[in-house]
Amino acid sequence: MPRSADAGKGLTAIVLGTNEIASAVGVFLHRVGFGVVLSQDDDHPVLRRKMAFHDALFGDTVKLDEVRAERADNGMQIFNALRHFRLVQVTWLGLPDLMPVGTIDVLIDARLQAQYRRPDLRGLARTSIGLGPGFVAGGNCDAAIEVLGARCAIDPASIVSALHAGRWHAHREIGAPVHRGEIIGDLSGDPQRAACDGVLRGLVRDGREVAAGITLLEIDRRGRHAQWTGIDDHSRAVAKAVLRALKLPAATKRRPKSARFPA
Repeated sequence: MPRSADAGKGLTAIVLGTNEIASAVGVFLHRVGFGVVLSQDDDHPVLRRKMAFHDALFGDTVKLDEVRAERADNGMQIFNALRHFRLVQVTWLGLPDLMPVGTIDVLIDARLQAQYRRPDLRGLARTSIGLGPGFVAGGNCDAAIEVLGARCAIDPASIVSALHAGRWHAHREIGAPVHRGEIIGDLSGDPQRAACDGVLRGLVRDGREVAAGITLLEIDRRGRHAQWTGIDDHSRAVAKAVLRALKLPAATKRRPKSARFPA
Protein backbone atom coordinates (compact mmCIF):
# COMPACT_ATOMS: atom_id res chain seq x y z
CA MET A 1 0.00 0.00 0.00
CA PRO A 2 1.23 3.55 -0.71
CA ARG A 3 2.05 5.88 2.17
CA SER A 4 0.97 9.30 0.92
CA ALA A 5 -1.75 11.43 2.54
CA ASP A 6 -4.07 10.23 -0.24
CA ALA A 7 -2.91 6.63 0.13
CA GLY A 8 -6.41 5.23 -0.19
CA LYS A 9 -7.64 7.52 -2.97
CA GLY A 10 -9.59 5.56 -5.54
CA LEU A 11 -9.76 2.47 -3.31
CA THR A 12 -12.84 0.90 -1.72
CA ALA A 13 -13.18 -0.36 1.85
CA ILE A 14 -16.11 -2.42 3.14
CA VAL A 15 -16.53 -2.46 6.92
CA LEU A 16 -18.86 -5.07 8.39
CA GLY A 17 -20.69 -3.48 11.32
CA THR A 18 -22.09 -0.05 12.18
CA ASN A 19 -21.07 0.06 15.85
CA GLU A 20 -18.72 2.66 17.34
CA ILE A 21 -15.52 0.81 16.43
CA ALA A 22 -16.65 0.08 12.86
CA SER A 23 -17.58 3.75 12.54
CA ALA A 24 -14.22 4.97 13.86
CA VAL A 25 -12.46 2.72 11.35
CA GLY A 26 -14.68 4.18 8.64
CA VAL A 27 -13.75 7.74 9.65
CA PHE A 28 -10.01 7.03 9.56
CA LEU A 29 -10.20 5.24 6.20
CA HIS A 30 -12.30 8.07 4.75
CA ARG A 31 -9.69 10.61 5.84
CA VAL A 32 -6.91 8.87 3.94
CA GLY A 33 -8.99 8.78 0.76
CA PHE A 34 -10.90 5.50 0.76
CA GLY A 35 -14.46 5.19 -0.44
CA VAL A 36 -16.05 3.58 2.63
CA VAL A 37 -19.19 1.45 3.01
CA LEU A 38 -20.42 0.23 6.39
CA SER A 39 -22.70 -2.84 6.31
CA GLN A 40 -25.09 -3.32 9.23
CA ASP A 41 -25.09 -6.53 11.28
CA ASP A 42 -28.83 -6.85 11.90
CA ASP A 43 -28.47 -9.66 14.46
CA HIS A 44 -27.22 -7.30 17.17
CA PRO A 45 -28.56 -3.78 17.75
CA VAL A 46 -26.06 -0.97 18.22
CA LEU A 47 -25.95 0.62 21.69
CA ARG A 48 -23.54 3.56 21.43
CA ARG A 49 -25.44 5.19 18.59
CA LYS A 50 -24.17 8.74 19.21
CA MET A 51 -20.63 7.38 18.77
CA ALA A 52 -21.46 5.61 15.52
CA PHE A 53 -22.90 6.01 12.03
CA HIS A 54 -25.68 3.50 12.78
CA ASP A 55 -28.62 5.92 12.86
CA ALA A 56 -27.93 7.01 9.28
CA LEU A 57 -29.65 3.74 8.36
CA PHE A 58 -32.91 5.35 9.48
CA GLY A 59 -32.43 8.57 7.55
CA ASP A 60 -30.97 10.54 10.46
CA THR A 61 -28.28 13.15 9.75
CA VAL A 62 -25.13 11.70 11.31
CA LYS A 63 -21.68 13.27 11.60
CA LEU A 64 -18.78 11.70 13.49
CA ASP A 65 -15.53 13.62 13.97
CA GLU A 66 -16.62 15.96 11.15
CA VAL A 67 -17.22 13.07 8.74
CA ARG A 68 -20.78 12.63 7.46
CA ALA A 69 -22.58 9.43 6.55
CA GLU A 70 -25.62 8.72 4.40
CA ARG A 71 -27.82 5.68 3.83
CA ALA A 72 -27.46 3.68 0.64
CA ASP A 73 -30.30 1.34 -0.29
CA ASN A 74 -28.99 -0.44 -3.37
CA GLY A 75 -25.84 -1.35 -5.23
CA MET A 76 -26.22 1.34 -7.89
CA GLN A 77 -26.48 4.07 -5.25
CA ILE A 78 -23.30 2.75 -3.62
CA PHE A 79 -21.52 2.47 -6.97
CA ASN A 80 -22.29 6.10 -7.81
CA ALA A 81 -21.38 7.34 -4.32
CA LEU A 82 -18.01 5.59 -4.40
CA ARG A 83 -17.09 7.62 -7.48
CA HIS A 84 -17.13 10.81 -5.40
CA PHE A 85 -15.85 9.72 -1.95
CA ARG A 86 -17.58 12.64 -0.20
CA LEU A 87 -19.56 10.71 2.40
CA VAL A 88 -19.34 7.39 4.20
CA GLN A 89 -22.05 5.04 2.95
CA VAL A 90 -24.11 3.05 5.47
CA THR A 91 -26.30 0.24 4.22
CA TRP A 92 -28.52 -2.67 5.21
CA LEU A 93 -27.03 -4.65 2.31
CA GLY A 94 -24.86 -7.59 3.31
CA LEU A 95 -21.50 -8.55 1.86
CA PRO A 96 -22.97 -10.84 -0.87
CA ASP A 97 -25.00 -7.87 -2.15
CA LEU A 98 -21.99 -5.54 -2.06
CA MET A 99 -19.50 -7.73 -3.89
CA PRO A 100 -21.03 -7.12 -7.38
CA VAL A 101 -20.59 -3.34 -6.90
CA GLY A 102 -16.89 -3.64 -7.73
CA THR A 103 -13.49 -4.70 -6.49
CA ILE A 104 -13.14 -4.59 -2.70
CA ASP A 105 -9.66 -3.35 -1.85
CA VAL A 106 -10.03 -3.71 1.92
CA LEU A 107 -12.58 -5.80 3.84
CA ILE A 108 -12.79 -5.36 7.62
CA ASP A 109 -14.98 -7.42 9.95
CA ALA A 110 -15.71 -5.07 12.85
CA ARG A 111 -18.90 -6.71 14.12
CA LEU A 112 -17.23 -7.78 17.37
CA GLN A 113 -19.96 -10.18 18.42
CA ALA A 114 -19.02 -13.12 20.60
CA GLN A 115 -21.78 -15.47 19.48
CA TYR A 116 -21.10 -15.86 15.78
CA ARG A 117 -18.65 -17.99 13.86
CA ARG A 118 -15.82 -16.00 12.31
CA PRO A 119 -15.95 -16.26 8.52
CA ASP A 120 -12.94 -16.83 6.30
CA LEU A 121 -12.37 -13.40 4.76
CA ARG A 122 -9.39 -14.37 2.63
CA GLY A 123 -9.92 -14.02 -1.10
CA LEU A 124 -12.99 -11.78 -0.71
CA ALA A 125 -10.88 -8.62 -1.00
CA ARG A 126 -7.34 -7.63 -1.85
CA THR A 127 -6.70 -7.24 1.89
CA SER A 128 -8.88 -8.59 4.71
CA ILE A 129 -8.70 -7.63 8.38
CA GLY A 130 -10.51 -9.23 11.31
CA LEU A 131 -11.08 -7.34 14.55
CA GLY A 132 -11.41 -9.09 17.89
CA PRO A 133 -11.17 -12.69 19.09
CA GLY A 134 -11.52 -15.57 16.65
CA PHE A 135 -9.52 -14.04 13.82
CA VAL A 136 -6.10 -15.43 12.94
CA ALA A 137 -3.76 -13.80 10.43
CA GLY A 138 -3.15 -16.27 7.62
CA GLY A 139 -5.95 -18.47 8.93
CA ASN A 140 -9.22 -16.67 8.22
CA CYS A 141 -7.93 -13.17 7.35
CA ASP A 142 -4.80 -11.44 6.13
CA ALA A 143 -4.35 -9.41 9.32
CA ALA A 144 -5.91 -9.76 12.77
CA ILE A 145 -6.20 -6.98 15.34
CA GLU A 146 -6.86 -7.64 19.01
CA VAL A 147 -9.72 -5.67 20.52
CA LEU A 148 -10.16 -5.44 24.29
CA GLY A 149 -13.30 -7.35 25.21
CA ALA A 150 -15.99 -8.66 22.91
CA ARG A 151 -17.79 -5.32 23.12
CA CYS A 152 -15.31 -2.63 23.98
CA ALA A 153 -14.90 -3.61 27.63
CA ILE A 154 -18.46 -2.73 28.66
CA ASP A 155 -18.81 -2.64 32.44
CA PRO A 156 -21.27 -5.47 33.29
CA ALA A 157 -22.54 -3.49 36.29
CA SER A 158 -23.62 -0.64 34.02
CA ILE A 159 -25.84 -2.51 31.57
CA VAL A 160 -29.37 -3.89 31.47
CA SER A 161 -30.09 -6.90 29.27
CA ALA A 162 -33.39 -8.31 28.02
CA LEU A 163 -34.69 -11.18 30.15
CA HIS A 164 -37.07 -12.17 27.36
CA ALA A 165 -37.73 -11.38 23.72
CA GLY A 166 -39.94 -8.41 22.93
CA ARG A 167 -40.28 -4.94 21.45
CA TRP A 168 -38.13 -2.26 23.06
CA HIS A 169 -39.48 1.23 23.73
CA ALA A 170 -37.04 3.85 25.02
CA HIS A 171 -38.33 6.51 27.44
CA ARG A 172 -35.06 8.45 27.68
CA GLU A 173 -32.40 9.66 25.25
CA ILE A 174 -28.66 8.96 25.04
CA GLY A 175 -26.79 11.59 27.06
CA ALA A 176 -29.48 11.93 29.73
CA PRO A 177 -28.38 11.75 33.40
CA VAL A 178 -30.15 8.86 35.15
CA HIS A 179 -30.42 7.41 38.64
CA ARG A 180 -30.42 3.83 39.81
CA GLY A 181 -33.91 2.35 39.67
CA GLU A 182 -35.21 4.96 37.22
CA ILE A 183 -37.32 3.56 34.38
CA ILE A 184 -35.38 3.98 31.13
CA GLY A 185 -37.76 2.11 28.84
CA ASP A 186 -39.96 -0.94 28.57
CA LEU A 187 -39.69 -4.30 26.86
CA SER A 188 -43.17 -5.22 25.62
CA GLY A 189 -44.58 -3.37 28.62
CA ASP A 190 -42.07 -4.71 31.16
CA PRO A 191 -40.29 -1.69 32.75
CA GLN A 192 -36.50 -1.63 32.43
CA ARG A 193 -34.69 0.33 35.14
CA ALA A 194 -31.24 1.89 35.39
CA ALA A 195 -28.75 -0.40 37.13
CA CYS A 196 -26.72 2.52 38.53
CA ASP A 197 -26.35 6.30 38.57
CA GLY A 198 -24.66 7.95 35.60
CA VAL A 199 -25.26 9.08 32.04
CA LEU A 200 -26.92 7.03 29.31
CA ARG A 201 -24.11 6.12 26.95
CA GLY A 202 -25.86 3.44 24.96
CA LEU A 203 -29.50 2.70 24.16
CA VAL A 204 -31.14 0.38 21.66
CA ARG A 205 -33.12 2.38 19.11
CA ASP A 206 -36.79 2.78 19.97
CA GLY A 207 -39.20 0.27 18.43
CA ARG A 208 -36.64 -2.49 17.88
CA GLU A 209 -37.55 -6.16 18.33
CA VAL A 210 -34.88 -7.82 20.48
CA ALA A 211 -34.06 -11.36 21.52
CA ALA A 212 -33.53 -12.52 25.09
CA GLY A 213 -30.05 -11.66 26.35
CA ILE A 214 -29.57 -8.59 24.14
CA THR A 215 -28.15 -5.57 25.99
CA LEU A 216 -30.77 -2.81 26.04
CA LEU A 217 -28.88 0.07 27.63
CA GLU A 218 -25.49 1.09 28.97
CA ILE A 219 -24.71 3.72 31.62
CA ASP A 220 -21.42 5.59 31.94
CA ARG A 221 -20.78 5.92 35.68
CA ARG A 222 -17.96 8.48 35.42
CA GLY A 223 -20.08 11.53 36.19
CA ARG A 224 -18.66 14.69 34.63
CA HIS A 225 -16.13 12.58 32.71
CA ALA A 226 -18.83 10.51 30.99
CA GLN A 227 -18.66 10.33 27.19
CA TRP A 228 -21.53 9.44 24.90
CA THR A 229 -20.64 11.12 21.59
CA GLY A 230 -17.65 11.22 19.28
CA ILE A 231 -14.83 8.71 18.93
CA ASP A 232 -13.48 7.50 22.26
CA ASP A 233 -9.84 6.63 22.89
CA HIS A 234 -10.39 2.88 22.53
CA SER A 235 -12.13 3.13 19.16
CA ARG A 236 -9.50 5.63 17.98
CA ALA A 237 -6.71 3.22 18.92
CA VAL A 238 -8.35 0.37 16.99
CA ALA A 239 -8.84 2.57 13.93
CA LYS A 240 -5.17 3.59 14.01
CA ALA A 241 -4.19 -0.07 14.30
CA VAL A 242 -6.14 -0.76 11.11
CA LEU A 243 -4.18 1.93 9.28
CA ARG A 244 -0.93 0.47 10.59
CA ALA A 245 -1.96 -2.97 9.36
CA LEU A 246 -2.50 -1.40 5.94
CA LYS A 247 0.80 0.50 6.27
CA LEU A 248 -1.03 3.82 5.99
CA PRO A 249 -0.36 7.03 7.95
CA ALA A 250 -3.19 8.51 10.00
CA ALA A 251 -4.47 11.74 8.46
CA THR A 252 -3.98 14.70 10.75
CA LYS A 253 -7.26 16.22 11.80
CA ARG A 254 -8.34 18.40 14.69
CA ARG A 255 -10.10 16.29 17.31
CA PRO A 256 -13.51 17.82 18.09
CA LYS A 257 -14.70 17.89 21.66
CA SER A 258 -17.04 15.06 22.62
CA ALA A 259 -20.16 15.62 24.65
CA ARG A 260 -19.40 15.54 28.35
CA PHE A 261 -21.62 15.45 31.38
CA PRO A 262 -22.02 19.01 32.68
CA ALA A 263 -20.26 19.85 35.96
